[in-house]
Amino acid sequence: MTIEASKHLEFFEKYAQKHSHKGWLNGYYWRDITFYCNYFSQDEVSVLEIGCGTGELIGKIKGKRKVGIDFSPAMIENAKKQYPAIEFHCMNAEDIQLNEKFDLIILSNLVGYLEDIEKVFQGLQHLCHPQTKIIVSYYNYFWEPLLKLAEALHLKSAPHHQNWVTLRDMNNLLYVSGFDVYRNARRMLFPVYIPIISPLFNSFIAKLPLFRYFCINQFAFAKPIPEITSDEADKKYSVSIVIPARNESGNIENAITRLPKFGKHLEIIFIEGNSTDDTWDKIQEIQKKYAATHDIKIDKQKGKGKGDAVRLGFDIATCDILMILDADLTVPPEDLPKFYNAIASGKGDFINGSRLVYPMEKQAMRFLNLLGNKFFSWAFTWLLEQSFKDTLCGTKVIFKKDYKRLIENRKFFGDFDPFGDFDLIFGAYKLNLKIVEIPIRYRDRTYGSTNISRFKHGFLLLRMCAFAARKIKFI
Repeated sequence: MTIEASKHLEFFEKYAQKHSHKGWLNGYYWRDITFYCNYFSQDEVSVLEIGCGTGELIGKIKGKRKVGIDFSPAMIENAKKQYPAIEFHCMNAEDIQLNEKFDLIILSNLVGYLEDIEKVFQGLQHLCHPQTKIIVSYYNYFWEPLLKLAEALHLKSAPHHQNWVTLRDMNNLLYVSGFDVYRNARRMLFPVYIPIISPLFNSFIAKLPLFRYFCINQFAFAKPIPEITSDEADKKYSVSIVIPARNESGNIENAITRLPKFGKHLEIIFIEGNSTDDTWDKIQEIQKKYAATHDIKIDKQKGKGKGDAVRLGFDIATCDILMILDADLTVPPEDLPKFYNAIASGKGDFINGSRLVYPMEKQAMRFLNLLGNKFFSWAFTWLLEQSFKDTLCGTKVIFKKDYKRLIENRKFFGDFDPFGDFDLIFGAYKLNLKIVEIPIRYRDRTYGSTNISRFKHGFLLLRMCAFAARKIKFI
């Protein structure tokens, strides 16, 4: 071990002793980091924490398999005593000797002490599968003067050295190391616990525009940059396309004839939704007419609303990827291969259509609907801490394996969404999926009229946003 490494080891061992998470000041600060990382973990995932110290974070986070590593033997021995059910290893972050891949990897306030951040990030590649998620927490450089003052007043231990990394620097370091940053977040304005004051500042004021830029903790969420080619992705997965249809008799056959061939296999699922026209008869007719060339399944929903129809269709689906296509065909069936390519090539885990990029045909969306969509775009960008253009586009795509996890996690939000859009978006966010939007050209209806009530449904959507804010933002 070099003299420099020995100095680092001595510092970190002293730091661990002085900064136990059980302390009044530091306990509050560290508990929030643990809470936030735990928010994006699930019981069925495998978790690795690099720089685990004495194990407080990895000891409390959800996961079916949990592993912690740190380069301090004293810390690891302490961690093993406190959390005997968890696997701990003493090794350097720059040279991790583990031969397995993890679903979630966490680096909590570690990068500030690393000699070569890029080398550590590059070393994570062999621990990742294509869907692995990385969470990196680190200090906001705006806090450097205050933290130095805290050190001078002996409220905080002075580190041997500290990297003050900006958000742009962190995202760039992850990118050049082979990772795609899909979300950045900020938390905690007031890192000392004072009743009423600390919860007010950290749960509410810290989430407001402008104030959020001064939070002490920054988070980067990343996943490996996909290496799969378009040709490889083209035939890799089978696809189930769910088409909810209520009073859409004139569009049923077009949904079949206009649908391109893509993926390994296409399964088309029509769910009829209590129509007052002959939609159900038309669906049965089309199933028989195209039985020789298309795999078509049909069913009638017993409940009400598009959300109920989508859930029924997804329950019937047997393929790898689940898609929604509205039967009004205002999202052209010809555009569905774009959605497939995005998810099959690993560019995203949840793909959402965006109707608000290209100019629309004149009658495609009424003015008040357009204003509502613009508002919800702003609200969701703020709620989910990433750019979100169009929340209410009917076409959404998710892997079936992730949808099954979403079902298990649905109890967190409850059954609150009759449309199904917010249920899927919020569920994808909670599962820490990378959400990607695909611009499409929104078309006029060629048959029938909209089933949306602008004011009634608009107020319902506002209530759902307020509900989600309590579950997502003000935590």
